[in-house]
Amino acid sequence: DVERSRGLGDVYKRQHRNYSGAGEPPRKYDQSTPRSDRENTEVSRLDSAIRRLEAQRACLNRAAAMIKDVSGIVLELGLGNGRTYDHLKDLLPDRRIVVFERKAMAHPDSMPPAENLIEGDFRETIPGIAEKLGEQAALIHGDIGSGDNADTLALAEWLGPMLQPLAAPGCMIVSDQRLTLAGGDVFPLPGMVADGRYHMLRLKG
Repeated sequence: DVERSRGLGDVYKRQHRNYSGAGEPPRKYDQSTPRSDRENTEVSRLDSAIRRLEAQRACLNRAAAMIKDVSGIVLELGLGNGRTYDHLKDLLPDRRIVVFERKAMAHPDSMPPAENLIEGDFRETIPGIAEKLGEQAALIHGDIGSGDNADTLALAEWLGPMLQPLAAPGCMIVSDQRLTLAGGDVFPLPGMVADGRYHMLRLKG
């Protein structure tokens, strides 16, 4: 429908993703060349957005299944249009979901309650937040990529250690960027997700 189509476009424009294939960097091509003459491995921006969203959903579904016996809240780093937050609510209806976002502008139906929304730059809101949250997280999802590759890599490098005190033993960490946490083991991706498309870690219990 129209809303869904707009949503996919919004996701792509907001994130300025640099992936065009399933975990591969984009291939540049001349738009004047007929599509039938291009390499079969090239995909459209729409296909790229769909692949990323499918990978995200598959990883979150896997992570939700893995934390059945892990106590804790859910942290959503990046609200965007709110679709992932909405999916997490369906997956984990009995969990408190705390959302971090620079400035929340999601669809009204996908806005978290004020007490579970922390606005501002991650570098300002995440340090020292553990006491305010009151409990550690069983699942952390980060959707932090932007059009600035250098800034994204720097943020991912900074973020891993910052999440350490927020993550409970056995916590699942799902992210569009590779994060490093002490005691975090790389967790196998769902079969349909190519390496590099999304990333999963599980903290030792």
